[in-house]
Amino acid sequence: MIELYYWPTPNGHKITLFLEEAGLPYVVKPVDIARGEQFEPAFLAISPNNRMPAIVDTAPADGGAPLSVFESGAILEYLADKSGQFLPRDPRGRSETLQWLYWQVGGLGPMLGQNHHFKRYAPEPIPYAIERYVNETRRLYGVLDRRLQGRAFIAGEHYGIADMAAYPWTVPHEAQGIELADFPEVRRWFEAIAARPATQRAYAVGEALKSRQVDIRSDEAARRILFGQK
Repeated sequence: MIELYYWPTPNGHKITLFLEEAGLPYVVKPVDIARGEQFEPAFLAISPNNRMPAIVDTAPADGGAPLSVFESGAILEYLADKSGQFLPRDPRGRSETLQWLYWQVGGLGPMLGQNHHFKRYAPEPIPYAIERYVNETRRLYGVLDRRLQGRAFIAGEHYGIADMAAYPWTVPHEAQGIELADFPEVRRWFEAIAARPATQRAYAVGEALKSRQVDIRSDEAARRILFGQK
């Protein structure tokens, strides 16, 4: 059993995408990041960077005590190794997939996250910051579009953890100032993943928590928790 510490954000969706595709049994442990639950001592023992998602594998391969993993890319790699799915075993295929996984966690996610912040959540518009991160978002979509030319998925013909990492960050493309018509290979890839039954089940997990979500743009307490930490 996998215990998934989760909230419906792009990084949270990465893990439900994997678990639903792989068919691994899991239970969701909600972590309401707008209410500061990520700072509770019990969660920090699992995720010392006070960020979700995190997992606890109650039945690790070594047969030992439950094993916790934090950071979404590390979780995807761990689950792929545990299940033997969505990460090639040959050295070249594995390396290629992991390079694109790390491209997402080191580039696509952080840059699009700044895009989201300055376009949607900053208390006042900062034109330079908005232009900077929208431009970088477009550059990264261009990188992905070129990568997908002649390939069904990011690492080749098979769906894998690199796709699961990148897809949730492209879901809010309109809010990022992106038209998928400008990136036809990304659009093809995006539509193929959106149509997968496991994708729909993964996003339904987040829908179940929507009644607990707050509007970060207007909830001052949530803004202090999410954006005021020092």
